[in-house]
Amino acid sequence: MASSSGNSLPAPEAIQVLVSSLADESPMVKQASMASLKSLAPLNPLLILDCCLTVSRGGRRRFGNIAGVFQVMSIAIGALEEGEVDTSYMAKLAKLATAEIISSKEIKADWQRAASSLLVAIGSHLPDLMMEELFIHLSAQSSALPAMVQILADFATSDALQFTPRLKGVLSRVLPILGNVRDQHRPIFANAFKCWCQACWQYSVEFPLSSILDSDVTSFLNSAFELLLQNWATSRDLKVRTSAVEALGQMVGLVTRTLLKAALPKFVPIILELYRRDQDIAFLATCSLHSLLSASLLSENGSPLLDFEDLTVVLSTLLPVLCNYTDVKGSSDFSVGLKTYNEVQHCFLTVGLVYPEDLFIFLLNKSKLKEDHMTFGALCVLKHLLPRLSEGWHNKRSALIEAITALLEEHNLGVCKALAELIVVMASHCYLVGPSGELFVEYLVRHCAMSDQEIDDIISSKDIFKPSYLYYSFQQKRSEVKIGAVRPTELRAICEKGLLLITITIPEMEHVLWPFMLKMIIPRVYAGAVATVCRCISDMCRHRSLHNDRMIRECRTRVDIPRPEELFARLVVLLHDPLAREQLATQILTVLCYLASLFPKNVNMFWQDEIPKMKAYVSDAEDLKQDLCYQETWDDMIINFLAETLDVVQDTDWVISLGNAFAKQYELYTSDDEHSALLHRCLGILLQKVDNRTYVRDKIDWMYKRSNITIPENRLGLAKAMGLVAASHLDTVLDKLKEVLDNIGESILQRFLSFFSDKSKMKDSDDIHAAMALMYGYAARYAPSTVIEARIDALVGTNMLSHLLIVRHPSAKQAVITAIDLLGRAVINAAESGISFPLKKRDQLLDYILTLMRRNDEDGFSDLSVELLHTQALALSACTTLVSVDPKLTNEMRNIVMKATLGFFALPNDPAGAVNPLIDNLITLMCAILLTSGEDGRSRAEQLLHILRQIDQYVSSPLDYQRKRGCHAVYEMLLKFRTLCITGYCALGCQGSCKHIKQIDRSSRFNVAKLPSAFLLPSRDALCLGDRVIVYLPRCADTNSEVRKVSAQILDQFFDISLSLPRPVASNSTPIESSYAALSSLEDVIAILRRDTSIDPSEVFNRVISSVCILLTKDELVATLHGCSVAICDKIKPSAEGGIQAVIEFVTKRGNELNETDISRTAQSLLSAAIHVTEKYLRHETLVAISSLAEHTCPRVVFSEVLTAAARDIVTKDILRMPGGWPMQDAFYGPSPQGSHELLCVSNMHLISALSCISGHKGDIGKGDLSGDSVVARTENDILQAAIVALTAFFRGGGKIGKRAVENNYASVTAILTLHLGSCHSQSVSGQHEELRTLLIAFQAFCECVGDLEMGKILARDREHNVNEMWINLIGDLAGCISIKRPKEVSAISVILSKYLNQPVRFQREAAAAALSEYVRYSNEGSSSVLEEIVEALCRHVSDDSPMVRRLCLRGLVQIPPIHINMYTKEILGVILALLDDSDNSVQLTAVLCLLSILQSSPEGVEHVLLNLCVRLRNLQVSMDTKMRANAFAAFGALSDYGSGAQHDAFLEQVHAVLPRLVLHLLDEEYSVRQACRITIKRVAPLMELDDLILLLNTHRFISDHRSDYQDFLRDLARQFVQHLASRVDTYMASIIQAVDAPWPAIQANAIYLSSSMLALTDDQHISASYYYQVFGLLVGKASRSTDAIVRATCSSALGMLLKSANLISWRADRLDRIDSGRSSIDSESSTRRS
Repeated sequence: MASSSGNSLPAPEAIQVLVSSLADESPMVKQASMASLKSLAPLNPLLILDCCLTVSRGGRRRFGNIAGVFQVMSIAIGALEEGEVDTSYMAKLAKLATAEIISSKEIKADWQRAASSLLVAIGSHLPDLMMEELFIHLSAQSSALPAMVQILADFATSDALQFTPRLKGVLSRVLPILGNVRDQHRPIFANAFKCWCQACWQYSVEFPLSSILDSDVTSFLNSAFELLLQNWATSRDLKVRTSAVEALGQMVGLVTRTLLKAALPKFVPIILELYRRDQDIAFLATCSLHSLLSASLLSENGSPLLDFEDLTVVLSTLLPVLCNYTDVKGSSDFSVGLKTYNEVQHCFLTVGLVYPEDLFIFLLNKSKLKEDHMTFGALCVLKHLLPRLSEGWHNKRSALIEAITALLEEHNLGVCKALAELIVVMASHCYLVGPSGELFVEYLVRHCAMSDQEIDDIISSKDIFKPSYLYYSFQQKRSEVKIGAVRPTELRAICEKGLLLITITIPEMEHVLWPFMLKMIIPRVYAGAVATVCRCISDMCRHRSLHNDRMIRECRTRVDIPRPEELFARLVVLLHDPLAREQLATQILTVLCYLASLFPKNVNMFWQDEIPKMKAYVSDAEDLKQDLCYQETWDDMIINFLAETLDVVQDTDWVISLGNAFAKQYELYTSDDEHSALLHRCLGILLQKVDNRTYVRDKIDWMYKRSNITIPENRLGLAKAMGLVAASHLDTVLDKLKEVLDNIGESILQRFLSFFSDKSKMKDSDDIHAAMALMYGYAARYAPSTVIEARIDALVGTNMLSHLLIVRHPSAKQAVITAIDLLGRAVINAAESGISFPLKKRDQLLDYILTLMRRNDEDGFSDLSVELLHTQALALSACTTLVSVDPKLTNEMRNIVMKATLGFFALPNDPAGAVNPLIDNLITLMCAILLTSGEDGRSRAEQLLHILRQIDQYVSSPLDYQRKRGCHAVYEMLLKFRTLCITGYCALGCQGSCKHIKQIDRSSRFNVAKLPSAFLLPSRDALCLGDRVIVYLPRCADTNSEVRKVSAQILDQFFDISLSLPRPVASNSTPIESSYAALSSLEDVIAILRRDTSIDPSEVFNRVISSVCILLTKDELVATLHGCSVAICDKIKPSAEGGIQAVIEFVTKRGNELNETDISRTAQSLLSAAIHVTEKYLRHETLVAISSLAEHTCPRVVFSEVLTAAARDIVTKDILRMPGGWPMQDAFYGPSPQGSHELLCVSNMHLISALSCISGHKGDIGKGDLSGDSVVARTENDILQAAIVALTAFFRGGGKIGKRAVENNYASVTAILTLHLGSCHSQSVSGQHEELRTLLIAFQAFCECVGDLEMGKILARDREHNVNEMWINLIGDLAGCISIKRPKEVSAISVILSKYLNQPVRFQREAAAAALSEYVRYSNEGSSSVLEEIVEALCRHVSDDSPMVRRLCLRGLVQIPPIHINMYTKEILGVILALLDDSDNSVQLTAVLCLLSILQSSPEGVEHVLLNLCVRLRNLQVSMDTKMRANAFAAFGALSDYGSGAQHDAFLEQVHAVLPRLVLHLLDEEYSVRQACRITIKRVAPLMELDDLILLLNTHRFISDHRSDYQDFLRDLARQFVQHLASRVDTYMASIIQAVDAPWPAIQANAIYLSSSMLALTDDQHISASYYYQVFGLLVGKASRSTDAIVRATCSSALGMLLKSANLISWRADRLDRIDSGRSSIDSESSTRRS
């Protein structure tokens, strides 16, 4: 190949490769090649065409992607300039394309579409040539006829200005064959006519149509129009019919008016018939209809061709269409539906422009029909046309208002929605004036008032419109069909928005809305719209010129406007629900502020201050819901707001008027409406402010008459209202209650108020009882304290309340209980006011409450479960109130109350919503009993212990929830008791130890004679701490985390209280400093438990025991040990274990304080527990505790007790048949004499020594003949197995004494077992698993013996595994676990193992090295000499024969503790440097990882080996191992921290050497490598001192894993290299080109793209001359021969990038050689195909 310019760059060859790649099997390569060719086509279109022409010989059968070739050719032809167009060349290309098209009968193949685009591109330059080529095949016999017509249609669409003047030639050839077109091809021809006509319309924008529409063209179009209308538009094939109508719609404006008028009778029905189809067809029909109407009605050449009467059918058909497309936003048909809707409206507008009055009358008539479709459609059209035909319809205003008024009672949701929208449009054009305007506003308000309940009723009744019109049968397929998918919520939202819109944006509506909107607040039917109405009023007051004087004047002059008092009464009651829809409460409060001028002058300033506070409370609904009592709080705020408003007004007449308004508005609320209860309270607080007794009595009568006491909420509201009135008119209220009783008749409730009358008569019903009880209770609650005592005394003294006990319904019981509770609260309130008096027969009232809260099984209520619990919760609260009043609670009554209530602790958890409050109230009651019982501190301490002992059964219950409740109760009681003790002082002024236990106030401690006995303090002994501690201490080990936490808090409270009490002088207690330190430690544990309940319970329990052990006095310790039997027999196993552990801890640390009597009793308790526990483990642990007692106290006494108990068993029991064996037998084994401990120690050491010797001998045997079967080997093996089995038995059977013996030799045992793991695994490799299995059992037993549970888990997880050297990892895990659990043993173990590194057996060396590599991290616990010995041993064996040993020794070296690492940095770096060149890959990887690890500690001495390390790491960065590659890059980045100072220049050279490789691996196939390279580049970049590079590294492209982003990054980086590092480009290019042959396809692709980017951007001629040809050759070769798609695709992109660069402009004139012969061959092939 050659080029015309003489340039030897093989650009044509590159283009040919790109074109050939279009047929690549990979879509990625195809896409890249196509993109490159498309971008290169404008640079040298002729060369592109030559290459495409070359590969296109033979067509699609020879070239797999002929479609892609044609697409490239079409782009190239489009890029040709005028002088470059060769007619003969274009003709041959056109023949090539047509030849491909006619080679198949298919029409829609991708290659045919591409060929068509090629012909269209040729037509853009040579339209006549292209069309002549098409005309050759434009005959009825040609199979390619449809394709040729489609090409003409595409050409008309793409270039209307060139096509339209040649329309005549097209029509003259198409029309003769139009009649013979097959049905399946007719849509193509119809679409072509549509495109041709559209081209004419586009042409008419630039030029007059008359220039091309001569008589011939018009005749052709008329003929085509008639043919399409007569034959095709009536075809049975829907597709043909639809396409024909679409084409006819474009043709109606081009045919003669005579023909159009004649066609209308047939064309219009054809269009209308299409509306029976789907939405897409309906849209096409509407577009054609719009064109037809425009051509028929709006023509400038004559009068309309259609009378309005002719249009009525069309319009009647179009109206229902609007029903189906008004709201399809939620469906996929939204776009089509919206277009259809708009086209229909355009049709109506077209008619309206010609016949405005007729259309108006037509629409009004249709709106009056009973057909919802028509009504809805007519309203939609009116809404659309009203602004557009306002001038023509101006004089029709009254008729429109009359018609719309007649529709206001329509119930169809769709019609209502359209009507609401029309009303808003009418308002914007000033149609709403006078009464009719108010009527329309009322319509909007009415639909705004739909409540959620009403909406749910509408939806459930399915009263939603379902269309049945003939033309829309396709919609019946919907599951729920509605006009425009209108839902009630949508209608309400539209009306709300419309009302706000006309209020805010239409100033003229002010005269209609004010003060009419005030009328919308009062009526009940508009209650749901009050929020919107209030917002509208507020907006009018805010934005309009409504002055106060005018407002008041207008409100007063109109008698139909509610009075301000009525408005205020209504709005205050509607404030009830703070979470109501549309922020009702906020809107009401806002409008009250704006309407303040309507009310008395004094309220304005008060409201301005108070209303913002109320608005703030309800502003955050979600926050409000978090408060369970928000509704009660809010109602109280409303009542307080009303009360303060009445106080501010100081206008009696206005207050009376307001009261009348409240009374009148009872009819606005139903009795079950919660607003009715609030209305009671509002009227009650108002009557409290009125002095007119007659008025108050009348309103009380009215309030009682309008109440419904059968509804609990209404009954409660009435009772609270009566209470509010009683605050000022107690006698009046009581008179009313008496009258009620008189009117009802004689009843037991007649005696309820017997001090008023003896002849009351009432109906015996629960509701009456409940109501009267509540009313009297609240009357007492709110009545003045000065007058309430006599009435309460009279009520209680007559003993009439007992007759209320016959009520059965839960709500009635709750009401009576609440009434009694209110009586008690009234006494408490009076006391707080300074009027103290005792509540007579208080104990009797308590008995009443206890009676009411019992369940009566004979009542027969089916739903009492939750209600009964609620009743009992209220009863407990009432009991709390009664025990809190004078007189003091007696012990007898206390016991009765506790007996009746403590059983609630055993209630099940469900239902939690009812049970939890009950339990809380029960705990509160217990605390109240404690606080109000007793005369002094000592008696209260006795009360405390009495209650706690009653609760003990729940504290120790086997059920979690009972234990949790019991512990919570104890804790709360201790908190209350603590408040009584923390301020205690001795009456004689002593502090600290004293003999006096009297508590006085600080300010009066020098006036002892005046002190009452109530201040006497208890002694510490009175708390019985020893007995209490052993009850709660096991709970600290409970299975329930909450119980553990609360139990620890209980112990903390006990000791905190005890330390605050005076200490007897003779007490033998812990020094106060130690006690407070232990208490502080206990509080720290509690703080940890509060933060993290997942902490290890055993660790927490240990700390609790330690603190308690210190805090107990000697006597308390003895009491605790004496009571341990119950704790050890606890039903919860962890708690029982905790009890045993506590006993062991106590006797271990403080056993020396016990005398023989104490020891004897403690041993008896432990033996009793051992006999009674049923679980063998607990029995064994109990015996261990006995052993501990013997060891730390007096063994003689302990063994004496054991022997005594054994003798007793022998005499009284059949010890041979006892279930579970004889406990004393185990006892004899457990607490053995002291000498046995020494024997166990000796046995332990002997076994360890034997194992050590066998280890040495096995080493010798292994060195000589590991596989020998000599007698000696077998004998030693048997000895080894025996020793291991014996050791296992020792571990398991030695008990605590054996455990201590093992603990004393922990280091040697661990070391020997670890080494034997290596030996046994060596035999396991050869299939001998028995020894390994036996050793693992021994190791597991060792773990259990010493309590290393984590180590045991590791052994259980990895037992007998030998895959991939997992046993080495097992040893490492064990060593790590030991290092964490027992750091002090590490040094001793390490010293032992260091000696075994010299063993000849490889597996033992590996085991020792594996363990040491972990132990060395914790070697700082020992002496420095030990560490030196370990390091020396590890350094000696880094050259071991075993790669595993080398790795492990190196890993151990880098794990030296940080405080010592700098001492050995030089040796470690030397080892790493040597092992980086190791022959074993795993060792190399370990060396790299260790280098990373050592560099993190910033060691000294790295600078001396920096360059050597860099060189070795560079060699490892091309490793096939992913981990090696990633860590080598990361290590290089870590070395950058040492590349400053004297090493800067040398290290910078290393950076430049490795930088290309780093960049290429940024998109490595492995994620870890990519991340390592990114981090490394960021670390070394600052050394290069390029600010632009730093900015580039902070972009998203740098961290992206997408190739497109990465390639963008490479281009930017190449630009940086070329601009700022020009001297390095040569070196970079050499390195990058070398990477083209990397073993990873992704790296090859990266290198290709980066090298091409640098060449494309560089201006350096030396670089261009050196690398252009080399890179080009690589790209061409890789693109054609590489087996990886990513490489081929990148080569294609790179070739395009290079050829587009400014450095290669010469190739843009290149052409292929022998192009003429190529063209001639194409000619011959084309002619052959034509023939």
